[in-house]
Amino acid sequence: MTINAIITAGGTSSRFGTKNKLLEKINGIEVIKYTVDAFRYSNVDKIIICANISIMQDLKNIFKDYGNIDIIEGGDTRQQSVYNGLKHEKCDYVIIHDGARPLITTELINVCVEMVKEVKALSVMTKTIDTIKEVEHGKIVKTIDRSKLYNTQTPQAFEYDLIMKAHRKYEGSNFTDDAGMVEKMGEAVYVVDGSYKNIKITTQSDIELAKVYLQSM
Repeated sequence: MTINAIITAGGTSSRFGTKNKLLEKINGIEVIKYTVDAFRYSNVDKIIICANISIMQDLKNIFKDYGNIDIIEGGDTRQQSVYNGLKHEKCDYVIIHDGARPLITTELINVCVEMVKEVKALSVMTKTIDTIKEVEHGKIVKTIDRSKLYNTQTPQAFEYDLIMKAHRKYEGSNFTDDAGMVEKMGEAVYVVDGSYKNIKITTQSDIELAKVYLQSM
């Protein structure tokens, strides 16, 4: 039974600034290295990084001494990048994670690895704690019951054949997460409780927040 990890790194970091956010350093270590190291010491067999071509050489330099990593070219969208990773190597189960979520833990990854063998599709999520309003034309029209609302994170994990079927079916679409594709097919996706610290680096301020969270981990 083989379990691969696909780490998305194909974005351009347009909201972050002039530098690719995955190469930004936190306490002297690149964002992407924090992410990969969590998977490196987990129960996955292979790590596939689907990278923007502009940083592929940087990634090869960073991970030159890592033995279980393939760095391949990503796509123009997140969906295309993941599909490239799926086509790169077949396995039994796959766990998909955003390269820009460096605070993921090996422990949570391993929970996903074990649970996906039972449920075939899952997503790490956190309960919504803010009050959510529906707004039209600048005016609040409804307060939404947050008791059933969750915020989607990654990792998301799937039986390989199931997620490959979804990507083939919806090729050329622009889904923002893989669980949404599986849901669209009418398949069940289960929830794994995540952490509010598992933030996605998007802007410079997220780097400062990640520094604070790292001090408590």
